[in-house]
Amino acid sequence: MSHTIHGDGAIRRTSLYGSSIENTYGGVLSFMRRNYTRDLSGVDVAVSGIPLDLAVTFRPGARLGPAAVRAASVQLAELKPFPWGFDPFDDLAVIDYGDCWFDAHNPLTIKDSIIEHARTILASGARMLTFGGDHYVTYPLLIAHAEKFGKPLSIIHFDAHCDTWPDDSPDSLNHGTMFYKAVKDGLIDPQTSVQVGLRTWNDDFMGIQRLDAPWVHDNGTEAAIARIKEVVGDNPTYLTFDIDCLDPAFAPGTGTPVPGGLTTAQALKIVRNLGDVNLVGMDVVEVSPPFDQSEITALAAAHIACDLLCLLRNRKVAGTL
Repeated sequence: MSHTIHGDGAIRRTSLYGSSIENTYGGVLSFMRRNYTRDLSGVDVAVSGIPLDLAVTFRPGARLGPAAVRAASVQLAELKPFPWGFDPFDDLAVIDYGDCWFDAHNPLTIKDSIIEHARTILASGARMLTFGGDHYVTYPLLIAHAEKFGKPLSIIHFDAHCDTWPDDSPDSLNHGTMFYKAVKDGLIDPQTSVQVGLRTWNDDFMGIQRLDAPWVHDNGTEAAIARIKEVVGDNPTYLTFDIDCLDPAFAPGTGTPVPGGLTTAQALKIVRNLGDVNLVGMDVVEVSPPFDQSEITALAAAHIACDLLCLLRNRKVAGTL
């Protein structure tokens, strides 16, 4: 930037790089004050939201998640992120692309709308960081990512739920069946995919490797990090983080909370140590603001998303993005 921008950098900044000085409590609420734009020229990562909660099986409200995560990111835009000690936007060109538009009153068109939204971004060469919305949104995102990067992909899936319950209807909207479909469709390879934090039962986990919440508590985060890297290897990997992976004490604002989950500190440590993973796409989903307390769920989601961007910044600087 040729000069320091004071306020509303999201709509006043002319460069894709650098940060601006903002009043934390004011201004345009893009994610971490990134430029609001649909211009994908030169973009490394496009942040966008998918405000969908028509696929939930219990509590709604995740349609408000993208706005809440953006609002919770204001403090992250003030200082260099901890523990990284750098401004990721000095090196990584990140925009806020806004939200995917879909016709909520015509549900059978929603999947294709999300796929086209993702195709447009991925065709530019940019990576995606997406905010849900309920977890169904990961299924059409995986379709677009598998088209771009080749299938099957590996996934790293943080969740309380395995989301592999049977569902052979191609048109159903269900946030508990996406990975059943993804395995059946050949979008993901279960043997090189891993689920972290599970604490619900399914008779068929579709062969996906599992580090359930008790395993993480008993074996520790270092063992979890090592096992995740061992499972996914160098494969193109999609990371999806359902915020209900966290215990309800740390993430009450979600649709299907389950006791016994990871702490925020455990999750952040694991995510921050995935720098060797070949991440081709990422999402953070299931933040439901009506059930949140003091924004702690949205804050956790925003910090996880920030750390994911820092991982990609390091890969770009190393020439491996």
